Amino acid sequence: MSEKFLSVYSEIGRLKSVLLHRPGRELERLTPAYLEEMLFDDIPWLKRIQYEHDQFAALLMGQGTEVIYFSDLLTDILEKEAVKKEIIDAVMAQSRISSSYLIEEIKEYLENQGPSALAEILIAGFSIADLPGKQKRTRLSDYIEEAFPFYISPLINLYFTRDPGAVIGERLSVNSMNREARRRESLILDFIYRYHENFSHCAYSPLYNHNERASIEGGDILVLNSETIAVGCSVRTSTDAIERLAERLFAEEAGFREVLVIQIPFTRAYMHLDTVFTMVDCDKFTIFPGIEKSLKVFSLTPGDRGTLKIDVKKSLKDALKNSLHVPGVNLIPSGGGDLVTAAREQWNDSTNTLAVAPGVVVTYERNAVSNRTLRENGIEVLEIEGSELVRGRGGPRCMSMPLYREAL
Repeated sequence: MSEKFLSVYSEIGRLKSVLLHRPGRELERLTPAYLEEMLFDDIPWLKRIQYEHDQFAALLMGQGTEVIYFSDLLTDILEKEAVKKEIIDAVMAQSRISSSYLIEEIKEYLENQGPSALAEILIAGFSIADLPGKQKRTRLSDYIEEAFPFYISPLINLYFTRDPGAVIGERLSVNSMNREARRRESLILDFIYRYHENFSHCAYSPLYNHNERASIEGGDILVLNSETIAVGCSVRTSTDAIERLAERLFAEEAGFREVLVIQIPFTRAYMHLDTVFTMVDCDKFTIFPGIEKSLKVFSLTPGDRGTLKIDVKKSLKDALKNSLHVPGVNLIPSGGGDLVTAAREQWNDSTNTLAVAPGVVVTYERNAVSNRTLRENGIEVLEIEGSELVRGRGGPRCMSMPLYREAL
């Protein structure tokens, strides 16, 4: 384990350590009635999605990447009774339950669970039917079926570990999630960061906190180099959050001197910046063709007395070229630039690539034209299956939270 357990100064440095979540029982609690609320478009097949995720993890390990699982870290911290009680209190405070009697009854049940069992409940959820003694019918809710059948909702989206947190330099941002269905993910990440021994040497408090009102999500944060990060202004990431992150990043004097803000259309089809645009090499990016015309790009830099200086940039290409200090930038269109093919493959996250080294990326095998186009532009493409993984509308980058990358 590196002394600098958190260190990410680029999108493309060799990936040495990454946080994943293997999809689990939480997906078996997804039904058609709750697809919209749980932010899914379809219901994955658990056995197959686990197989595909295991192949993804095996590929990363084969590239020399240490794979660390979210559920393992959570189980570890639940070994401590004080932490266990604190996290139960925090989770119940986030719940929809108004009855103080029922809250205490559930707390008592949870406190009697072992670390592994409790970790599963905190991820897979706790339904009304799971509570022992439900058949006694002592409350009105025992007779009337609730509209939402969970006291603790399942974290259906947790296998997209990119969003609840982001490592920027040697600092962690514990992100404030835009949708209620995902807010417990960053709450748990905050507990892991505060109490797990892997992070015990980290002297810094998080750059951002999970309970802040302005939302920001990891799919919108790209670390371009040791001086500049790009942040998507999207349906999930607000201008207020971007400004706060920039102010704190500049105040730290950790080397970052610019936040490149890329405004994308505010629609679910373009949920995060990394659904339409990712970095694949020192001067190469893959991009959904046509999106560039609708982008607005701004540069935030330190101003006087802690203020932010805002510059409107002429184009994405020019902004990237200046920020990366390169002669030019190659924007590689997904789908080979064909709008029909690009739209089809975009639905399957063709631009959501994960770089494991400069010019080496992981993609879904099914995006054949986009993968071929990357290869034609000098990129090594490592393919994984994704027939079930893709049902959650996320690709390899979405499914990974880099903790440590080698410096370029």
